[in-house]
Amino acid sequence: MDLSLAVLFLAGLITGFSKFSVGGMGLLVLPIVMIAFPGPEALGVLLPLYIITDLMAIASYRSKIDWSVLARFLPLAFLGVFVGSYFLANVDADQFLTFLGVTIIAMIALGLYLDFRPAAFMRKPWAAYSMGFFGGVISMIANAAGPIFSLFLLEQKLEKASYVSTRAWAFFIINLVKLPFYIGLGLLSVESTEASLYVIPGLIIGSFIGFHFLKKVNPIQFKWMIRIMSALAAFKLFLFS
Repeated sequence: MDLSLAVLFLAGLITGFSKFSVGGMGLLVLPIVMIAFPGPEALGVLLPLYIITDLMAIASYRSKIDWSVLARFLPLAFLGVFVGSYFLANVDADQFLTFLGVTIIAMIALGLYLDFRPAAFMRKPWAAYSMGFFGGVISMIANAAGPIFSLFLLEQKLEKASYVSTRAWAFFIINLVKLPFYIGLGLLSVESTEASLYVIPGLIIGSFIGFHFLKKVNPIQFKWMIRIMSALAAFKLFLFS
């Protein structure tokens, strides 16, 4: 099998499994896709994939969305997307690799912090604005803002159904906002969209596996495995930058 096809299938498999099981695997996907599509162009390959998974999520969770929480969080996220687009327009390949590696390590550190420390400050208005902004920047540049979004939304003390629905819609809206910026930067094109289509079989299979095997996964052990694999991916990026 061609390397690019194998990489895209694996990326879809991981994304589908993550979306419908324990989550937390998003940090792995971009470094994997960059094996076949080095540099920022990997972002354009992935964005249609994420929008497809977003549509699957919002179709499953259509009710109990807390729009008041999104109204505090999203405006600064849109600004962060704009700032992130400026960064992508002026970054070279080596700088991109370094930034991505730093971002992955920072997201792992954030996850470790959340395991041991409360984050009640996330209910402050300034936290909503800052998390929205930095989440938008990181989503635009690295598609790795999941830990930031989850941190903010978890600390709003929403009901489980409301948390899941609100989170799904936050990702969907932000990824839609990113579309014109990726097109303007030349990262999303007909060619990159054609490459994205090869991800769909893996996405479907991964979603099926994640949905049916969720109860058999040890979340704690799985979370640590993902952190270790993500850290290794980050250090590999440093070596190539």
